[in-house]
Amino acid sequence: MNTAVLTIVILIVLLVLWGIALFNALIRSRNRVQEAYSDIDVQLKRRYDLIPNLVETVKGYMQHEAKTLQAVTDARTIAMQAEQAPTRAKAEDVLTNTLKSLFAVAENYPDLKASGNFSKLQDELSDTENKIQAARRFYNGQVRDFNTKIQVFPDSIFAQMLAFTAFAYFEVKNEQQRENVSVKF
Repeated sequence: MNTAVLTIVILIVLLVLWGIALFNALIRSRNRVQEAYSDIDVQLKRRYDLIPNLVETVKGYMQHEAKTLQAVTDARTIAMQAEQAPTRAKAEDVLTNTLKSLFAVAENYPDLKASGNFSKLQDELSDTENKIQAARRFYNGQVRDFNTKIQVFPDSIFAQMLAFTAFAYFEVKNEQQRENVSVKF
């Protein structure tokens, strides 16, 4: 009888230890996803900070393109206000498309293309776009790992009991938005 009780106690202790280890692993994974999302925020903040400088630089040369400049400013504002990954991804894609329009229109202004300040901003924006892309890939990898953890058996039962929910990917929704932003002049 002592052996049976001891076996049950050992099994209970092992289950509790397994539960603690699983819970801690889920928390670590969730924190990595949140950290990766924060990395996207940092790069997007850098992008948002560059856009007003770009608009101001372009404004003097493109006096007849107020509509394009306003579209960039409006898209920036909307993107800055978006918070959740799917909504934010959509807003960022709209901003990317308006920046494409701005760069396309800038092609018609040779003095602007020759401006050192514009060229510097263009290079910084291009670098930022690359960093955003890398941050998105890293975030999506962390989301994949976390979502897999909460979906595989038996972890899925424990994750569901503790209300762990899947994260959304930060993704582009249509083929037109998948095109690279062209920032070369």
